[in-house]
Amino acid sequence: MLETLATFLLITATVAPTEALLAADSTDDGPHVYWQSDSRAIVFYLCNTEFVSRDYDVAGTLQFHGFCEDSEIEYVIPAGRPAIEPYVYEGVSRIFAVSDIHGEYEVMVDLLKNSGIIDDGLHWSWGDGHLVVDGDVFDRGDRVTECLWLIYRLEREAKAAGGRVHMLLGNHEVMVMRDDVRYVNEKYTEGIVRKTRIKYHDLYGPDMELGRWLRSKHVAIKVNDVLYVHGGIPPRLVELEWSLEDISEVARANYDIRSYELAFDDGVKSLYGHTDRGPFWYRGYHNDEEGRYLQATSDDIDMILDFYGATAIVVGHSGVDQVEALYGGRVFGIDVPVPELESLQGLLWKDGVFYRVTGVGALEPIR
Repeated sequence: MLETLATFLLITATVAPTEALLAADSTDDGPHVYWQSDSRAIVFYLCNTEFVSRDYDVAGTLQFHGFCEDSEIEYVIPAGRPAIEPYVYEGVSRIFAVSDIHGEYEVMVDLLKNSGIIDDGLHWSWGDGHLVVDGDVFDRGDRVTECLWLIYRLEREAKAAGGRVHMLLGNHEVMVMRDDVRYVNEKYTEGIVRKTRIKYHDLYGPDMELGRWLRSKHVAIKVNDVLYVHGGIPPRLVELEWSLEDISEVARANYDIRSYELAFDDGVKSLYGHTDRGPFWYRGYHNDEEGRYLQATSDDIDMILDFYGATAIVVGHSGVDQVEALYGGRVFGIDVPVPELESLQGLLWKDGVFYRVTGVGALEPIR
């Protein structure tokens, strides 16, 4: 949808979708913004199988009309790297969490619209509520770029309305930034990557607008007394006394670390490890019949919650049949099987009660 390509719109009219960008076999992608400096930017697309770009001199803010079937939209993007937001939020009236979108733009939009988070024009309509995207927007699906720009724009609109959007990083965001592209949809590898000779992970590099934005995001946050993290907080991080700020700051400083550096840095490996260590990959809150992961005990969960001053942890990454409570309501799993359900599901916290939110927006209390 054209509107989802905008970061912040000067115009307010709803722009209708076009077949060019919604067609299942379309390879169109963009815009991507490359900052050569804070005063010089290149905007580019793959548009109708052709690479198109324009150079801009920037004085504080980059402004441009789209030029791939989106000429009705004016983009406004501040120069400079995004600010780092707080790790803890209190006094929030309602929280909605969703995870593992994996480029499934249409089901994400359906869930957010049916839940009242966005209106029919895809603009923020949830007032002072907080939306948590609990990692893994990237890979598998073929609408990753559209998902990212929509979340990017909603972040601004929510803040203006007194609410917030929190985009947390999951293992698939980190994989792409670190050039692990094994799960990238062929739309991108056979489309914009092949045509431009720009590697996919470089589309999200530290000098790209979406890359800058991603590098400002956290690994874990606490809203009211609920922790949100993609894989989970392993007991090891509590034993090391890592705060939420420690986790995100160490991760942020090392997204572009070389493999030989990682091999000899035990602290960074505590975050990026695939088994019982890192919050991107951790699966210890879920039953593992094959015994690949050491499952957290009830005492482990209590230790984690006590250390961070929380009453519950919300995680994606490990699949569940539907949004559900684990460990007697101290952990909630929200990574649901979209093909089987034909929708995403969300987790709503309101007035101390957790609700499963189905794809049609129905609320089902789960605690």
